[in-house]
Amino acid sequence: MLGLLLLLQVLASCLWLGHSEVVKSFETSCPQFFFREIPPNDALEPQNPAWICQRYKNQYYFATLYDRKMRIPVYSAYIYQPGPGKRPKIWLVEPQLIGPAYPKTMEKEWTVLNQYNVTLEKLSQSQAILHDYKNLTGLNRGHLNPNGHHDDYSSRVATFTLTNIVPQDEKLNGGAWNNYEQQTMIRRTQGCKTTYVIVGAVPGNNYIAKGRVNKPSHLWSAACCVVDNNYIKAWAVIAENDRNQVELLTLGELEDTLTELYGRGQVSLFDSDCPRE
Repeated sequence: MLGLLLLLQVLASCLWLGHSEVVKSFETSCPQFFFREIPPNDALEPQNPAWICQRYKNQYYFATLYDRKMRIPVYSAYIYQPGPGKRPKIWLVEPQLIGPAYPKTMEKEWTVLNQYNVTLEKLSQSQAILHDYKNLTGLNRGHLNPNGHHDDYSSRVATFTLTNIVPQDEKLNGGAWNNYEQQTMIRRTQGCKTTYVIVGAVPGNNYIAKGRVNKPSHLWSAACCVVDNNYIKAWAVIAENDRNQVELLTLGELEDTLTELYGRGQVSLFDSDCPRE
């Protein structure tokens, strides 16, 4: 009976491939997290990308471009909706990075290993796992899409997937970056009806977990805020991932900096209606 149920589960998830977590493109699958439904151009694309519509409890909460080789996100894109709430104590992984037959929603590592009969080896080939982030020195798990930018518990839990995490300098994560997330964002979004945010990480030359997971050289964030039909404003920041310092930039300055850092052509993060100055 159990075998039949598992077979039905696999068949059902195969039928649902078009709606799955790991998707072919953000334009067709979860465009709502991008200003004017236009994701960043392909100048940020890594060699082995995965486009993830981050799904938890049957709902999409944000979008992540994941670098399968470096085992870190390139960026996460979301709509800024801060609110009070508890910080979740749960960490999740993405079954669909293992393969399309697995569930299309993020799950606890334990669930993937025990309910879907996946070995830790197989899971770890597809993505970062909890063990990779054990016993870090001077670094901790840094959210790209922070849980504090969401106003209900499920959307906060959804940010606790390891595909939204990078090894971040501990002082930066708890210091200047945290100030930007908590204070600068509140000031800058005054009067905004909708604020679209993209937070990213530039791969560096160092790794954790015996070379498995890249430690980014820089973290960056860009926001495009719609005040009303006639007024759109934007801003951006960048930080080196070994100093407790955040630099405030225009969107245009950040795109030019990222163009140099990634070296894959001119970077465009938002639709052209978002001001670069």
